[in-house]
Amino acid sequence: MKLEKSGIDPLTCPPTQRDKLFFDDALKGFGLRVTNRGAKVWLLQYHHPLQGTKRVVLGRYPEITPHKARQLATRLRAEVLMGGNPAGDRKQAREAERLRAETDAFTLKVLIEKWESNALRDRRENYRAEATRALEKAFEAQLEKPAEALDVRRVRLILDEIAGAHPTMARRTRAYGRAAYEWARKRQLVSSNPFASVEVDGREISRDRVLSDAELGEAWRASGELGTVHGAFVRIAILTLQRRGEIAGMRWAELAADYAIWTIPAERAKNRRAHVVHLAIGAQAVLRGLTRRPGAELVFETYSRQEKGKRAPISGFSDILDQLREKIAAERAEHASQPGNDGGASPLDWRLHDFRRTGVTAMARLGVAPHVADRILNHVEGTIRGVAAVYQRHDFLAERETALNLWAQHVAAVAKLDVPSENNQAAEIHGAEVARADG
Repeated sequence: MKLEKSGIDPLTCPPTQRDKLFFDDALKGFGLRVTNRGAKVWLLQYHHPLQGTKRVVLGRYPEITPHKARQLATRLRAEVLMGGNPAGDRKQAREAERLRAETDAFTLKVLIEKWESNALRDRRENYRAEATRALEKAFEAQLEKPAEALDVRRVRLILDEIAGAHPTMARRTRAYGRAAYEWARKRQLVSSNPFASVEVDGREISRDRVLSDAELGEAWRASGELGTVHGAFVRIAILTLQRRGEIAGMRWAELAADYAIWTIPAERAKNRRAHVVHLAIGAQAVLRGLTRRPGAELVFETYSRQEKGKRAPISGFSDILDQLREKIAAERAEHASQPGNDGGASPLDWRLHDFRRTGVTAMARLGVAPHVADRILNHVEGTIRGVAAVYQRHDFLAERETALNLWAQHVAAVAKLDVPSENNQAAEIHGAEVARADG
């Protein structure tokens, strides 16, 4: 039959079949598929030497008229006679479109989230938070773009900009990015790793910054002007000398009933070793000043970026530090306006991590033994090394409690205005504690 309107309209499919094909007598392979539900679809059927019988759908009748369908079939038939494969070409085009859609949907933000939930699921919570935060902050403008679109040039420009002020952060961000993209590349989620060949200029210098008593006092006073949670976080960092990530992830369940002891479990400690931290009266007061939300697990919590409504440990330590510096600068400006003040002040170039170094330095000045300070910081290797470290298993808990109480006394003293640099009263208290311990 010739497929024209007069002959097409009465065509039906036998009730015992799903569909029936009707082919045109004039144009080889040009046909109409009629289903048992009454649908009529134009097609071109041809033979491919390698793939056998192939069909190309041209459209539905009557949306596509017989004349238009014949034109389409004639054009595709010509491609077949010239060695083409219209059905294969369309399949490849659909696959390419599908891949483009998947590529567009797999944004940098999605890559980071999948990397965090899969590759980092067994890493420390504070490491996961810091790694994702660093990448999201550095590459904020690229988060909603396809991960595949991030190239070496863009990565190098961003890391160079970070390295201008913070070489260490630039190196860490590069390491996070390299690990995330390598994880995605191995799973064929991206084709290449734009971080693989990027280097960060500048020599990494080990920090040795120690806050003076005056700077320590400024930091303590300024922390009282931050929000309740951020202010408490900074003060606990000062009084306990623990790592910021471990403090940010503090759980209420890790605190003793009287708040005198905080036990950091091994899975949250950087060195994978459980750590007991004695909380001085001042630290206990800070924690008691926080409102515990019913059912809350975290002491310092915020809303999760990934899961709506879920709580997560606070992060954004750079933002907290910036707020702290603003408060200190405001205090300095106020004092500078007073008569007799020359306005001289030390640079605000210290970090939250520098509290740890400041604390053990002050403890040494106040007579605390180095090995006791090492245990307070939960260092794997400290002043006791080699064979001695293998056999020395004493944790010096009593000495650590005494030292942290002494440190809290020192902080309380320097937080006041016009306090002498030498805290004689604190030293006397320490001497009395040592004498009592020696019995």
